[in-house]
Amino acid sequence: MSARIVVVGSLNMDLVIRAAHIPKPGETILGSEFQIIPGGKGANQAVAAARLGSQVSMVGRVGEDSFGDQLLHNLEMVGVDGKHIRQDPDAASGVALIVVDDQGENSIVVASGSNMQLTEEDVEAAEEVISGAEVLIMQLEVPLQIVRRAAEIAHDNQVLVILNPAPAMPLPSDLFGMVDLLIPNESETAILSGLPAESQIEMETAASFLLDLGIKTVVITLGNRGALMANKNEVKMFSAYNVQPVDTTAAGDAFVAGLAVALGMGKSLPDAIYWGNAAGALATLRFGAQTSLPTHQEVSRMLAGEKPEDIIRRE
Repeated sequence: MSARIVVVGSLNMDLVIRAAHIPKPGETILGSEFQIIPGGKGANQAVAAARLGSQVSMVGRVGEDSFGDQLLHNLEMVGVDGKHIRQDPDAASGVALIVVDDQGENSIVVASGSNMQLTEEDVEAAEEVISGAEVLIMQLEVPLQIVRRAAEIAHDNQVLVILNPAPAMPLPSDLFGMVDLLIPNESETAILSGLPAESQIEMETAASFLLDLGIKTVVITLGNRGALMANKNEVKMFSAYNVQPVDTTAAGDAFVAGLAVALGMGKSLPDAIYWGNAAGALATLRFGAQTSLPTHQEVSRMLAGEKPEDIIRRE
């Protein structure tokens, strides 16, 4: 059974350069390959969920420009319903400047543009779609009051609320009680909790602090070390798949989408985290953001025990 998922969030065009290493402050280096690739955490998660087999709608804004046209066309091509994405005549589409090094690590700077013009009225216009979904996914690349309003609509209609708090920032206290599942990375966990989150014990303490604020479950993503899940009943580590990354851009978005899709299909939280880990690992084996996102079939092969390199090679 496919899940109905709504994503409220950002759409950016990624301008990506490959280089031997990420430049230091004041350093100029020569890169190699340059690509223009659709991205933005919200759009990445929407595309990932659609490629994993869900019915996906997105709420957001792009500019009335060529990037905006391309971003909308890309969502349409993968089957994401974009009727609640508005083209803004007064703001340019969001843009991300990304450098990817030879180890697959990246450095990103974002100009938010039209993403920050998203309004409560835009979200309320999509209330019927949000209230009829199984899962709402959000990030923090749109105004915070928009995240809160969307969470309120979903919470009032018993829709599972997933928040990927990136980029991390202080959150209003009443938002925590409306979030069913918080998915930060280590640095975001430290910012949200005000506590160190490097060792496993520190992460467990920080997660406990966040749970006390009203969040039902915290899943901390740890890159190639997997993920830590914590709720009032248990704390558990989940190991990552061992892969040699080509580009880690959007791997976290693939994790969020994989977990959300699995929960929307009625799978248990531990099984959903395995789904997220598989989707995230596969996303590191291709270059780019949305161009790297795996399909339902690819994740199923991964979970069945096939080597990720073989899965990508067979495609």
